[in-house]
Amino acid sequence: MQKNKKGPGSGLVALLVLLPTAVLLLGTLYMLGMEHLEKSPRTFLQSLQWASETMTNTGYGADNRWDHPLMALFVIITPFIGQFLVFLIFPVLVLPYFEKKFEVRLPNELPPMAGKVLFYGYGSAIESVLEEFDSANSPFVIFEENLQLARNLRDRGYSVVFGKLAEDTRAISRVVQARAVVANAGDHANATCTLLVRELGYTGMLFALAEDPLYRAPMVQIGATEVFTPAHVLGAALASRASTRISPPAEGMHLLGDRVALAEFRVSAGSPLAGQRLGDLQLRERHGVSVIGQWLGGSFTTTKGPQTQVEAGAILVVVGGQTRLEAVERMAMPISRSGPIVVAGFGAVGQKVVEMLKDAGEACTVIDRVAGTGVDVVGSVLERSSLDNAKVREASAVVLALSDDGESVFATAAVRSYAPKVPLIVRVLRTPNTTRLYRSGADFAISVGQVAGQILAYHLLGEQTIRVENRVKFIRVNAANLVGEHPWRCEVLERTGAKVVAVERKNEVLVEFDEGFVVRTDDTLYVCGSVNSLERYQRMFEAHSGVGESMTS
Repeated sequence: MQKNKKGPGSGLVALLVLLPTAVLLLGTLYMLGMEHLEKSPRTFLQSLQWASETMTNTGYGADNRWDHPLMALFVIITPFIGQFLVFLIFPVLVLPYFEKKFEVRLPNELPPMAGKVLFYGYGSAIESVLEEFDSANSPFVIFEENLQLARNLRDRGYSVVFGKLAEDTRAISRVVQARAVVANAGDHANATCTLLVRELGYTGMLFALAEDPLYRAPMVQIGATEVFTPAHVLGAALASRASTRISPPAEGMHLLGDRVALAEFRVSAGSPLAGQRLGDLQLRERHGVSVIGQWLGGSFTTTKGPQTQVEAGAILVVVGGQTRLEAVERMAMPISRSGPIVVAGFGAVGQKVVEMLKDAGEACTVIDRVAGTGVDVVGSVLERSSLDNAKVREASAVVLALSDDGESVFATAAVRSYAPKVPLIVRVLRTPNTTRLYRSGADFAISVGQVAGQILAYHLLGEQTIRVENRVKFIRVNAANLVGEHPWRCEVLERTGAKVVAVERKNEVLVEFDEGFVVRTDDTLYVCGSVNSLERYQRMFEAHSGVGESMTS
């Protein structure tokens, strides 16, 4: 049996009863006091007038002298009673009543859903994908069971329906028309949603975001198309960022064997490279190396011409002969990839990171506040002693898998100050906090919303809407329209962001080019860049992969 809930209307009724009652009571007491204490009788009507004037602080001044102490005390207290009733209770009870009466009411049932996606339950996991939907002008509706959150979402311009799914299934009766359903309200609530929408006759795609991987199989059995565990996917993304064994810094390097190496250098604020333009540095001409791009704020930007500026704090990606790279090493801090990987935080995400790293053959050191199996250093990552014990300065990377974004900000700053050379990868709970972590010193900050958003965007919006990760790769192509050009002095080539790092000519691979060198028709080129820059190169120069090997995304 449902209990009746009192709303602002009942409070308004109570106030309407309380105010006249208080006036009658205080007026009666005033009349009796004036008759028996002051010996100056007042009529009942005069007493009511005094009580109403005093309680509302209008106080017209008809009665303004009282000699008896009790009467004076009564007259002093009465205005405060009026203040409490009128000026305190009124905004608490009356204003909410009128706000509720006149506010735009939240819909309690789904609108026509043809071509729309239904998101059941709002949370950090779907923040990014909703932005993708907005960008793509793809319609969606959020069904939210938290009233305050539903109001906030409505105020942000989202199409929201408020209701309790388990109590009234009519609210989602139009779900049968939906293009897809995403359940994101907790494992048990997701199970209820899945069962109900299938019972209503919905036959389309239904994706569930699970907190516990144990729910995957049962959710599929009761009707989910696919079940994803964003926390585990996030752990995998963090691990791939930390380990070159899981995700190598460049694909296709085997095409050149040991002729060309790729190195990463951190550009400190005091480095002679910081703030300089590539055209002024002349790294190719002086040192025979090519700067492919730079990582800054989690984004990889390919270099495009001599005007490209090297940013302080960036990680430069440089390609060239091993001995040639040593010259750049003297100008910037090399990033070592030979030590163990330190993981701070051993919750569900941290455990997944460690599991993946160990499966890839990486050595791991785990820091956590609580002792337990798998924890190597017990303590806080904010403590210098914990960083010393974990040998963070010798690490090939540090992964912060903490469960609080505020703590992650402080931990990022602490680790960056302690070990400025080490790559720092940070887990983010809420996507909007990503910028704060980059400002604190993170090299890569990844949120559950980003990884879940990419998964859902792939299935719901099509592959073309996914932000392609700009990994560096090598391809082997024919000379095509680059014939007659110098591989290091072609403006059109520079604009693509790709770089010719070697030329194969008559079974000889050349990695350095003098002033008079030009590409010939029968040359084979080794080109390096991001996925996007290589696509631009092939499109602009009409180049095709050679008979030999090439890497594809």
